[in-house]
Amino acid sequence: MQLSQANVEYIFDYIEQLCGIALDDSKGYLIEARLNSLVKQHALSNAVELIDKAKSPLGESVRQSLVEAMTTRETFFFRDNSPFEALQFKALPELLDEKYKEKSNRIRIWSAAASTGQEACSIGIILHEMIPDLHRWDIQIIATDISEDALAKGRSGTYSKMEVDRGLPSQYVTKYFGVTKEGYKVVDSIHRMIRFQQLNLMHPFNFSYPFDIIFCRNVAIYFEKKVKIDLFRRMLPLLPKYGYMFVGVSESLFDCGPEFKPRYHCKSTFYQPHMPPPAPLGPVRGPAVAAPPIPAKPVAPVKPVASVKPTASAPIAPKPASAAAAPGFARTIPSTSSFATPATRVAPAPSTFSR
Repeated sequence: MQLSQANVEYIFDYIEQLCGIALDDSKGYLIEARLNSLVKQHALSNAVELIDKAKSPLGESVRQSLVEAMTTRETFFFRDNSPFEALQFKALPELLDEKYKEKSNRIRIWSAAASTGQEACSIGIILHEMIPDLHRWDIQIIATDISEDALAKGRSGTYSKMEVDRGLPSQYVTKYFGVTKEGYKVVDSIHRMIRFQQLNLMHPFNFSYPFDIIFCRNVAIYFEKKVKIDLFRRMLPLLPKYGYMFVGVSESLFDCGPEFKPRYHCKSTFYQPHMPPPAPLGPVRGPAVAAPPIPAKPVAPVKPVASVKPTASAPIAPKPASAAAAPGFARTIPSTSSFATPATRVAPAPSTFSR
């Protein structure tokens, strides 16, 4: 059955309302490619009836089927690499310094739109690499996604050889994965710190604690601008004053408000939403102009100082030959008693000053 333009818009509007994904006329082929199998599965006539059933009070299973069909699960270990380098060599060292100042061992990280868990595992590997006394820390990575199928795979912690070979350095495979008959399973020390839970980013967040770091990468690119801005602004209160926000390499938060301050490291951009602005340099009253030269003050002529000559009857005693110069900056200064008047004159004595 050929759908009218109004029917296509009706379907796309509901999908955006359901999971945030914005579709336009160029994506009309997705109705046939992704929804026709659901129409047959639920014994319906067309995609419009599928949407009608999803909207009904008893349509929870249809709604979840729509989510699984329409969401993209493209992910791999250390995706784009540079954000993970910025985490390892900039954000995480700064965060650890802040925790030491606070005398806190608690770190909370949110991997939003975590899909099958490769991003959360990559973060866990970096934590192991950077914190030698990891067992002394209270660390938890919350990995959320709208897809229950994706979360189920993440909870298993097992990945195929193709998935492991895609983005994961060989030394990390040896160090942090064990080989099983199902594939490669992440070690327990990483898997235990990750908690997978279902979350629709279109819904209100119900976290009872803040996050030190939030990864929300490569998901808002599927949203309308207003939905994207609303998403990141709702995340804002979940970050402390030193918190970090990582987004996809093709994304930016410049249109989300002045609170999102970009920082740059390892060819990556991340954001510290509460970072204070630089201190002002002072009021500017007009265009900058060169200051006039300050005239030099006239210097009064130096009067010659009359030399003091000893009388013929009182020659200055020469330095005794036995007096030895002190090392370093030592020098011999004549005693002021050599300039006494004839009535009080005494024999001069050498004086040694060292410094």
